[in-house]
Amino acid sequence: MMDVVWRPGDQKPRPSLLEGDVYRPDILEIIEKTVDELSPTLRELSQDIHAHPELKFKERYAHDVYTSFVERQGFVVQRHNLLETAWVATYTHGQGGPVLGVNSEMDALPGIGHACGHNLIGIAGVAIACAAKAAMQKAGIDGKVVLLGTPGKPVHFREEGGFGKVKLWEKGAYEGIDVCLMCHPAPGPPHSVSLSSSLAVVRLKVEFVGHTAHAGLSPWEGQNALDAAVLAYTSIGLLRQQTKPTHRIHGIFEGKDWAPNIIPDNSAMYWYVRAPTTKEALETTERVKACFRAAAIATGCNLEISEGSIGNELVQNPVLGAELADVVRKKYGTIDYEWGIASASTDFGNVSYLMPGLHPGFSIPSVPNGGNHTPAFTEAASTIEAHEACLDVSKALAAVGMRTLTDGSFLSKVKLAFEEAKMARSG
Repeated sequence: MMDVVWRPGDQKPRPSLLEGDVYRPDILEIIEKTVDELSPTLRELSQDIHAHPELKFKERYAHDVYTSFVERQGFVVQRHNLLETAWVATYTHGQGGPVLGVNSEMDALPGIGHACGHNLIGIAGVAIACAAKAAMQKAGIDGKVVLLGTPGKPVHFREEGGFGKVKLWEKGAYEGIDVCLMCHPAPGPPHSVSLSSSLAVVRLKVEFVGHTAHAGLSPWEGQNALDAAVLAYTSIGLLRQQTKPTHRIHGIFEGKDWAPNIIPDNSAMYWYVRAPTTKEALETTERVKACFRAAAIATGCNLEISEGSIGNELVQNPVLGAELADVVRKKYGTIDYEWGIASASTDFGNVSYLMPGLHPGFSIPSVPNGGNHTPAFTEAASTIEAHEACLDVSKALAAVGMRTLTDGSFLSKVKLAFEEAKMARSG
């Protein structure tokens, strides 16, 4: 089968573009000129962030670099906005008008750096905001753009703080914003932008408490917490056969002060349960919890289950998505609905439950078995091809954002579609 994924060194021509004009070509011209002029400095910014990876809620270097950059671009900047490493940059033109929100993520992954390409997500948010600002100035458009620098989401239950965007929402960072935009790199077909959703996720911490004993002299006196973890792990492995292929259940386990000659009296497990909808994820979680309870009964151990923050699936606003598709197909590449971060999760999903949002994926060249969360993707996120792909989707998203600021009928349709989706979930 032909490899459809964009690979390094591919010489395939760009996909054929559709004919016809986009909405307000004059605005898009300003957007493209602005982003193209900023490209060298955005590239430097991306490479700087890439070279200084920081874990979530510890993005201090990124905080300082981003805020200095956008301040030089003429934004009003609030450092340490509601959270230590969060920030906000705003620009207002005229009186009143809609408010466009944009997110820039900053965090990296433990041990493998920017293996999810958040250096690209960060500069994409900056590019969109700067392009919107230029268009508002030059075309005389009233409104406001709000660029939020958002700490990342946890990759492990043990990490404190929960989901960055959720905490910012709870503290009022998104108040007054009409729509919010961001994007995320991933493997995919060349020059493609993905309007796939993502998976909802439930995070679990499971603790088994048993009783130590001498493993050779009197093992019958113990309750083996390691056995409980192994039994639960095995049971979940068997459960996967009876779960839908669109669901994901994955976890690890560990303990402290374990030794071969001591029956372990403790073990801890960390699990993620993912599904296409929050409802499905919660339903599958109950089946997973049954595996923990069975293991506790079988081994005589005590059991404690803790739930972390629930991540909702990504709800792509269909009106915003259709506008993005029109711009991309006429100017930059192709649209797909299956790549992107379809089988991953994002805390922007929670944002999209609460307000109209759009979070496309965009393809960058990647090697086989070198997708997100691999060292190979860390390397991919630093290439010039990834940078150029990032700026293409940034231009398209800026065009979508500017339509929300200039077309009242369009914005009304966006908000209506959001309300309809919300009603459908609660129905």
